Amino acid sequence: MGKIATVDTGNLSRLSEVLGVFDENVTVIARELGLVFHVEGTSIRFEGDEADIGAEVIRSLLSTVDAGERIEKGSLMYCIELAREGHASDIESVMQGVIAISSRGKPVKCKTVGQKNYADAIKKNTVTFGIGPAGTGKTYLAVCLAVAAFKGKQAEKIILTRPAVEAGEKLGFLPGDLQTKVDPYLRPLYDALQEMFGLETYQKLMEKGAIEVAPLAYMRGRTLSNAFVILDEAQNATREQMKMFLTRLGEGSKMVVTGDLTQTDLPEGKTSGLRQAVTILKGVEDIAVCRLTEKDVVRHPLVMKIVRAYEAQENKRKREERS
Repeated sequence: MGKIATVDTGNLSRLSEVLGVFDENVTVIARELGLVFHVEGTSIRFEGDEADIGAEVIRSLLSTVDAGERIEKGSLMYCIELAREGHASDIESVMQGVIAISSRGKPVKCKTVGQKNYADAIKKNTVTFGIGPAGTGKTYLAVCLAVAAFKGKQAEKIILTRPAVEAGEKLGFLPGDLQTKVDPYLRPLYDALQEMFGLETYQKLMEKGAIEVAPLAYMRGRTLSNAFVILDEAQNATREQMKMFLTRLGEGSKMVVTGDLTQTDLPEGKTSGLRQAVTILKGVEDIAVCRLTEKDVVRHPLVMKIVRAYEAQENKRKREERS
């Protein structure tokens, strides 16, 4: 007979949240871990070899509920993975900190251990590199922390920039002036700022120059002081552009550089400035390099599987090249 583990959720409200609609949350846990579950009063009992892990997942979900967060399929799968690795208790520490408040009063919290480490690194260091696949919250969390710093008067200005590298289409063939042409590249940054400030406040701050969103080329020759500066999609910056950007750092400023080294749009033969920078600057005091993984993907759970499939293909290709 397998192990038995029981968790008392404390009351019917917490039990209902953890169980999910038609017990879907606990059904997923049981399926993933090969368990049988029973609900008795306000308790959930698991039977099977990994019953203890199932109980740990339930405790993690209770922490999520107590923090006022909804249990989503992605966060549920993440809790299961953490419990398998013996780190289920980390979820509670992740849920505790609010890093910013949106314009609608919604608290923004980290959803994974990797995200929390990334947010902590940004707060602690002057320059932070956030590297990882799509959906890990690299840009969004950086913007949220920039807004928090601005509202807390730790920064007088927010500057967001991206390299304007074409991913399959030429800027020259797009209609409009340069700003119009690069706006599509910067749209994710606009969206995040508008969510955090609200449209009206965002527009006023843009007009005053307190928020600047511009292509990376516009940074040349400047000294960026008392600002929170974010370079997004940095894998598309050349070595020269990356050096230029990092040396713009002025007094009282903080820089966050985000990118995904698996999605470089640079011409063949061009080395990514991001790849070179994290190698050269590794170990330099007051510079942090945070690597987010597919476990930190907080979009649809299918995104995690897509990222893993591409990573497996890339690893296979590298092995074949070496052999």
